[in-house]
Amino acid sequence: MSRTTDDAERERRYRELYSAMYADLLRFVQRRTAPGQAEDVVAEALLVVWRRFDDAPDEDGDARAWTFGIARNILLNAQRGERRRVALGVRIADTAATAAEAEDDLTATRIDLARAWNRLSEVHQEALGLAVFEQLAAPQAAAVLGISPVAFRLRLSRARRALRLLLDHLPQPAGFPAGTGRNPS
Repeated sequence: MSRTTDDAERERRYRELYSAMYADLLRFVQRRTAPGQAEDVVAEALLVVWRRFDDAPDEDGDARAWTFGIARNILLNAQRGERRRVALGVRIADTAATAAEAEDDLTATRIDLARAWNRLSEVHQEALGLAVFEQLAAPQAAAVLGISPVAFRLRLSRARRALRLLLDHLPQPAGFPAGTGRNPS
């Protein structure tokens, strides 16, 4: 193949990856930084992806996780010196604030979840965020974090257990049995 053909094929593959995951990557970054910075971080990540595209995994899910890992590293470099808890910014509290129109027990549950989330360690927040919000499988989430899938599964299990314990130990609103973290119905 000629260099022009190689370049055209590389560009075609990059465009396919870009189209398939841009929106997910933007949401991934928005959860972890200020909204005004998200598009800049995504643009920088996609530039790195383009430059290193020959290193990209062939499978779509793996390429998606690889790209999320690049974006994550950019975020970490940009936010060095800030507390990661603030930088991760999975905005559960915003969700709880918009729940005012929902049923009282659902609102109380969301507020409890937001409180418990804020008490979780940064490591636990990140593991849960990758599994729940980004819907990454263990091998892909592990690739984002640069750890083994077994280590990620262990980290996720510990994060879930920590969240359950925090939810069980939060003060319960009236009408909730102590220690359950759930509606009595």
